[in-house]
Amino acid sequence: MSTFVYTVVDSTGQQSKGEVEAETLQSVSEQLRQRGLIVLDVGEKKKSKEIELPWAGRIKSADLTIMTRQMSTMVSSGMSILRALNVLERQTDNDKLRKVLADVRKNVESGVPLSDALEQHDEVFGPLYVSMVRAGETGGVLESSLHRVADQLEKDESLRRQIKSAMVYPTVIVTFAIIVLLALITFLVPVFKGIFEQFGGDLPLITKFTVALSNAVTGRWYLFIVGTVAIVWGFRRWKSSDKGRRQWQRFCLKIPMQIGGIVQKVALARWSRTLSALLTAGVPLLQALEITGKTAGNVVVEDAMDDIRASVRSGGSISAPMKSADIFPPMVTHMVGVGEETGALDTMLSKIADFYEDQVAAAVKSLTSILEPVMLVVVGGIVGFVVIAMYLPMFKLYDQIK
Repeated sequence: MSTFVYTVVDSTGQQSKGEVEAETLQSVSEQLRQRGLIVLDVGEKKKSKEIELPWAGRIKSADLTIMTRQMSTMVSSGMSILRALNVLERQTDNDKLRKVLADVRKNVESGVPLSDALEQHDEVFGPLYVSMVRAGETGGVLESSLHRVADQLEKDESLRRQIKSAMVYPTVIVTFAIIVLLALITFLVPVFKGIFEQFGGDLPLITKFTVALSNAVTGRWYLFIVGTVAIVWGFRRWKSSDKGRRQWQRFCLKIPMQIGGIVQKVALARWSRTLSALLTAGVPLLQALEITGKTAGNVVVEDAMDDIRASVRSGGSISAPMKSADIFPPMVTHMVGVGEETGALDTMLSKIADFYEDQVAAAVKSLTSILEPVMLVVVGGIVGFVVIAMYLPMFKLYDQIK
């Protein structure tokens, strides 16, 4: 099949352009006339070679959120899906997203439902997005479903920003500590090393260690670079494997200094928000539980969702298997049970998500206040170790002269 570019006029006199895939030019004209459009021009699209940079093919969460919000607004105002996609395609600044929207529009033009067209780009529109859109199409409430999808994306982005903000301070301090350590070892220690060689004598153990480290950094610096790259590559490869991912995510839940607690709260907030959004959109319970398990972002939650789906499939409740899962606190289990009994499970899950999102924000602030003195002690300890290692021989020499 070939891609054809056309220019048409609709019954209101509105001129528009678009693309469609078809076998022949005649079939394109016939297809457009059947839709009540007057064909002004149609021709085969010229293929052009494009060079795509590796870093230029990324769609940010903010771009996807804005696009979804705009689509929801246009659909709710009475605009057709096809025209809304056409407008979004022209307005978006992200080249990758523009190409995706163009392909989605072409599929919709050929009669494919919007949810199926989105599903063909699962790297952009995940199972949560597609399922909520499909539920909106089935129930005739697509505009409200798109609105909920945009809300969900904004909540997820807010959680990510909170986690990143918690990592900024320790990352800056650790980077500063490494730079200070390298500066001392590279420039200060060699000066003292020359002095020590002039006086001779046996050096203290920590001074020998510091001098040896300085020799290694200044003489074999390339080994440190190769070693660092190898460690990072090995860690990422291990973490991307199924076994490594499971071990790493379980380990993150046990990290002290409130870090493990924040990881748990983030997982609970994402789980409850996702399940609430799916149920509110009208997605069937078993399908919603399956999607929530896939998008939970934590293997402990995924394993718990398998038990919950098995319970629901056999006619049981959601809250019963949650009691045996360590990641769900008693409060969550109790609120889910109340939501099941009252028939307001989606509302109760939304309240749980609101609670844990607030808890994450408070925990991040608390973590920052805890890490601040710890990081200062670490930096001071590194600098103090090098300084003491350099001055200990001086004190020893002074005692011998005295």
